[in-house]
Amino acid sequence: MQGARLAKGTRLTRDDLRAARAAGHEELMVAGPDADDILEDDAALRLGRAAAGEGLIAQPPVHGRVDLHAGSAGLLRYEPARVDAVNAHDEAIGLAALPPLAPLRAGDIAATLKIVTFALPSRALKAAERDAAAHPLTLAPFRPLAVHLIQTEAGAASAKMMAKTSRVTRARVEALGGVLTESRTAHDVDALAASIAGTRADLLLVAGASATADRRDTVPAAISFAGGETLRLGMPVDPGNLLLLGRRGNMPIIGMPGCARSPKRNGFDFVLERLFAGIGVESSDLARMGPGGYLHEADRPDRAAARPEVNIVGAIVLAAGRSSRMGANKLCADFGDGTVLGASVAAARGAGLPVLVVTGHQAGEVRAALPADAATVHASGYAGGLSASLAAGLGAAPADWDAALVLLGDMPLVEPDLLARMAGTAVHADDIVVPVHHGRRGNPVLWGRQHFAALQRLEGDVGGKAVMAAHEEQLIEVEAPTDAIFMDVDTPQALARARERLRLR
Repeated sequence: MQGARLAKGTRLTRDDLRAARAAGHEELMVAGPDADDILEDDAALRLGRAAAGEGLIAQPPVHGRVDLHAGSAGLLRYEPARVDAVNAHDEAIGLAALPPLAPLRAGDIAATLKIVTFALPSRALKAAERDAAAHPLTLAPFRPLAVHLIQTEAGAASAKMMAKTSRVTRARVEALGGVLTESRTAHDVDALAASIAGTRADLLLVAGASATADRRDTVPAAISFAGGETLRLGMPVDPGNLLLLGRRGNMPIIGMPGCARSPKRNGFDFVLERLFAGIGVESSDLARMGPGGYLHEADRPDRAAARPEVNIVGAIVLAAGRSSRMGANKLCADFGDGTVLGASVAAARGAGLPVLVVTGHQAGEVRAALPADAATVHASGYAGGLSASLAAGLGAAPADWDAALVLLGDMPLVEPDLLARMAGTAVHADDIVVPVHHGRRGNPVLWGRQHFAALQRLEGDVGGKAVMAAHEEQLIEVEAPTDAIFMDVDTPQALARARERLRLR
């Protein structure tokens, strides 16, 4: 029809017929509904509205399809047998939903209703409508719970691990609309029991310093001593087998499995989401989580892959830039008893780290600003941006370096003590260690060797933010004592402020 197209299900008008004839078509193949048929859009809308229970919204029909959207964040609730019953009334009815108790954000599609044919017999629609309305799909909205996290400490507890547990748990709780408070206590029955007894919250989480082996272990024993009870230890979800479910009065208690320290979805999420949605969780509920409880390998911690440990950390100082905003080579500018670059290198050496300096623009002048024994590598592509300097440094890093602390040569106020703490924090070769001050991340950044290849593939004037974002679960934050982690000397004004800060130290 000269480029025109009649979509499936179009109700033909006289104008459509005239256009078809003008385009040279003498015949059209059409479908005519019977007297008691309900056209697809009307049937889909009626059935969609019947199936959309509390918290779900049936959208306008499009080509016989109606989507059911979540009106808020929450869990989808329905009985699969009732969906089967709706679909059994006619082969043209297709009600498809996400799995029961699937977590949804506001606006997410929870289910879709499709009428496959152009129309549906009225009797089939009415029967399906009755079934759908009697047992609709609903949404259990998440409630803003007050959650308290107790972490227990035993021996030389890992500050890094506890900080990560805190960060990951807070993100989980706040994503569900909750508020998290925290405390720490000894991994001891009496101390933990006192902490549990003193907690006033809607939900209590306990992250033990060691895994709970049986009901006589520290966490369940402490719950009992505090006047509570352990409802179940263990669940058929992997990862998440070692979750403990308890209660003290009306306050649910979750003894967190070790996998809860990871942001990847695990059995802890199953239980946490139900409690936030106001769905009671008993021992029998956990026992029924086996179907769908084996999480796909893509969502599980990689148990097979070895995680090489960090033994040697080196420092790579990036000193290849063109100082375009300064008007002169900022790295060679006077700073204290030496130069800006010299101060940055001295900080790395003061932290006990071997140092490699990456040169580029005015390489001769930059080398002259360094100690005579400083190791250097030249980034021939430095004009292409920061990524070229980073790739050159990582490519020249000695093979025995398990991690590299990447410093910007124009940040001379970063403290040696901070660099030493960052180097000491890295445990595995996939760790990323970043300094934070008042909740804001800065430089330098420590990269485990397993990230070197990804960093070397970067292009343009970019650092490693994209790589960091892709590996948030490996990221460890270290508190910096000052805002020096944000202070570079890109301009004469910034250099003057840094010199004044140095004078006042």
